[in-house]
Amino acid sequence: MLTEINFDGIIGPSHNYAGLSLGNLASAKNAGGTSQPRAAALQGVEKMRANLQLGLTQGFFAPLDRPDTQWLSQLGTSAAAADERLLANALSASSMWAANAATVSPAPDTRDGKCHLSVANLVTMPHRSHEWPGTFAQLKLAFADPAFAVHGPVPPPFGDEGAANHMRLCTSHGQAGVEVFVYGIPGGPFPARQHFEASRAVARRHDVNRALFVQQSEEAIAAGAFHNDVVAVANERVLFAHEQAFAGKDAFYNELRAALPEVEIVEVPADRVSLAEAIQSYLFNAQLVTLPNGGMALILPTEARDNKPVWGWLQEMIAGNGPIRQLVPVNVRQSMANGGGPACLRLRVVCRAADVDPRFLADEAKLDAISAVITQYWPEAIDPGELASPALWADIRRARAALLTSLSLEALLSN
Repeated sequence: MLTEINFDGIIGPSHNYAGLSLGNLASAKNAGGTSQPRAAALQGVEKMRANLQLGLTQGFFAPLDRPDTQWLSQLGTSAAAADERLLANALSASSMWAANAATVSPAPDTRDGKCHLSVANLVTMPHRSHEWPGTFAQLKLAFADPAFAVHGPVPPPFGDEGAANHMRLCTSHGQAGVEVFVYGIPGGPFPARQHFEASRAVARRHDVNRALFVQQSEEAIAAGAFHNDVVAVANERVLFAHEQAFAGKDAFYNELRAALPEVEIVEVPADRVSLAEAIQSYLFNAQLVTLPNGGMALILPTEARDNKPVWGWLQEMIAGNGPIRQLVPVNVRQSMANGGGPACLRLRVVCRAADVDPRFLADEAKLDAISAVITQYWPEAIDPGELASPALWADIRRARAALLTSLSLEALLSN
């Protein structure tokens, strides 16, 4: 029995606002602010808990080792000697956004009948480019069963940002689907992080039966939609997207309807919700999920509720007879302030839960244990001026070690 599991990244103890992500408007806006790693991580745990209470299956990934001394060593320096900017890149907690961990093609979509995962290389941004070895180690551990095939990264220079630029549409999670790979074209004011060749390479590696490739619109990227999941999200037969999400939209929609006649496209018109409003509220950076009773819910940040045009349009949508019937606002303000909403925090994997290493699956008791470790060990606040403090580095490592030990994941201490 295949089910969709959302694997959330536990927000790490080095969570800080260094403003490292060019094109991410929230990250830039809050650069230099004081972060609250403990509150951030607890908000993330409560989001996972809310998913469990909706009847969803929930997993998680652990934070990576920070500062990343191996990466700094490859650059000929150390945490103590690195300049301020390089050190901030080495301390980034951005692996919390598990949507960028990998691209996932479930077994019904692949010719060999395995669930394929390709770890993302994230080469466009220095602070993310060194995540993949630690993420790869977790993927190989969590998905060690022969039901999975875990691939290393696409080689540079082809930038691959994982599931944030990938959507899957199908009549139900356990049936064969159409995989949509969304890429960007360089040349605008902000980098196009997902390269066409990277998307093609992942589709070939996974040996996907039905793959479509569509360009993200230049307008969306220029407005701050650094990943496709800031302007579109899909679940089963439903595509929920902004009117300006895609280049060549009409041709793409025609291809999608030909590949999956059951598809329902719910498009938000630009004259009701502008790109700026969609990006500010992270309306589309939401989890569109199928509930146990068969209805669909949109798990979205409270910022969407606070935005009058966005919330007004959503209220009209659910009052109609469309496929999305429930709105579930969640508080992930600390993540949002660094540029990542509910969808950024999770990687969707359709598989049998029994095939996953149980140490990576959540229940109420495990979330209680994670919360207890976070409350005891995570820094309450980090000011950017503290990033060069060896005492802070020691606290960050102590916190991560305590979490991994509590989860019986000590094997990851060296990754």
